[in-house]
Amino acid sequence: MAATTYQRVKRGPGWIVLAVVVVALMAYGVGRTDGRLSPAERVESISKRLACPVCDGESVFESRNTASNAIRNEIEVQVAGGVASDDEIITFIEQRYGGQVLLVPKAEGVDALVWILPVVAAVAGVTGLALVFRTWQRAGTGSVTDDDRALVERALRDERGARDDHDEPER
Repeated sequence: MAATTYQRVKRGPGWIVLAVVVVALMAYGVGRTDGRLSPAERVESISKRLACPVCDGESVFESRNTASNAIRNEIEVQVAGGVASDDEIITFIEQRYGGQVLLVPKAEGVDALVWILPVVAAVAGVTGLALVFRTWQRAGTGSVTDDDRALVERALRDERGARDDHDEPER
């Protein structure tokens, strides 16, 4: 027995909800950690967030430069001390080497523009598209004029005349 349109529409939201729940659970499972990080994992995590002060485009984790080794050693000492949080260690390294060692800019001051401008641009783009689509939709709903009707009648008459000329039998 074929499902009616009403039954298909009624089932649609259920599938959408199911898909959203599955995606959310998968994202949660992928992002979940088993608890606190080990000291080695903390050192790795912190060193991936810092740029090598000498190398161009490399993190402290990737670089084998002496400056990066010194920063990694400092991170290891502070992690082994167990007193400072990850953010405190990063702030300490930033104060010692300058703001250019941060791979991820802070969301404050002028650096906040790095985080805000893409969102503003996306919202402006979507808003602009919505306005353009609305304008196009309104422009397309104009009523038919007498000139339009006359043009269609003329085209139909010409089409019928051309068809009649081709339909005559040859003698």
